[in-house]
Amino acid sequence: MLKPLANAVLFQCGWFACVLGGDSLWLLVGLAVLSLHVLWISTLADDGLLIVKVTVVGTLLDTLLRTLGIFHFSEPGLLIPFWLMLLWALLATTLRHCLAWSARPWWLASLLGAVGGPLSYYAGSQLAGVSFGYGTATTLIGLAFLWAMLFPLLHWLARGLRH
Repeated sequence: MLKPLANAVLFQCGWFACVLGGDSLWLLVGLAVLSLHVLWISTLADDGLLIVKVTVVGTLLDTLLRTLGIFHFSEPGLLIPFWLMLLWALLATTLRHCLAWSARPWWLASLLGAVGGPLSYYAGSQLAGVSFGYGTATTLIGLAFLWAMLFPLLHWLARGLRH
């Protein structure tokens, strides 16, 4: 019971550090959260590959959304900013821990993704100065549909990489 709660608190601390700090020294807090997860809540053997895969999938997805003009970041570059990549890694730490309850049935993950995904992007956009190229409502509706499909897929990935 304590580890899932600690996982949720650590994730939120990392989320705020990344979103509020951007690509600054605050990223060290996010990296510390990732390290604490591996040292205290799980192990690199159990969650390491999942963290890498979710980070790659998320980075590619958000980079595509950036390329399509859906997200506008103040940081220049072809890829999304590093702080957002780190957020994907932090999200991966929750899939087998504090958010494991949402994996089954699949529609629960879909519902959580449809609500939680857009809300997280909206909150992050307000705090990190990210703008939506197609307006807030249109972008959030699109993200709801995307995350309704993505979150069950991420849970499937987490199950498939289990020992």
